[in-house]
Amino acid sequence: MAIAAAAVAVLALALCAWLAFRLRSVRADQRLVLGERRQDLVEHAASLERQFHALHEYVEDAAARLNDRMEAAELRLDGTMAYRALVRYDAYGEMSGRQSTSIALLDATRSGLVLSSIHHRDQARLYAKQVREGQAELELSPEENEAIRLALLGDGGQQPSSS
Repeated sequence: MAIAAAAVAVLALALCAWLAFRLRSVRADQRLVLGERRQDLVEHAASLERQFHALHEYVEDAAARLNDRMEAAELRLDGTMAYRALVRYDAYGEMSGRQSTSIALLDATRSGLVLSSIHHRDQARLYAKQVREGQAELELSPEENEAIRLALLGDGGQQPSSS
């Protein structure tokens, strides 16, 4: 009976040694996760959860601010030149090398202006006409209409006109 008790005691001692080694390994892993702070895993997990929520709120706030700035930038961009085209032509049929030009400069709402520079041998004239939502306030020449058409097509212009 004493031998059986001694065997159980040796087994219990071996189990205790193995558990002590295992506990030391778990504590080393815990120090790796927790650092040198004295808190348990539940406290650490709760702390990580709070930090995650704080970071999530910060990111959401930053994203909302960026979204607001993007919307403001898009509104401002709508007012900039979105469509443009240049048409060169010979206004007087003098074979002067297509020195006359019409240029259309329009924003995203198809509003803007058309500038025409008509060159003759001894003079040059500049005409400006306002365009609102694709419609001119004054009657347009065929070259000015062509400049608007090319601008809205996104072609960029510099196409010869039949005039």
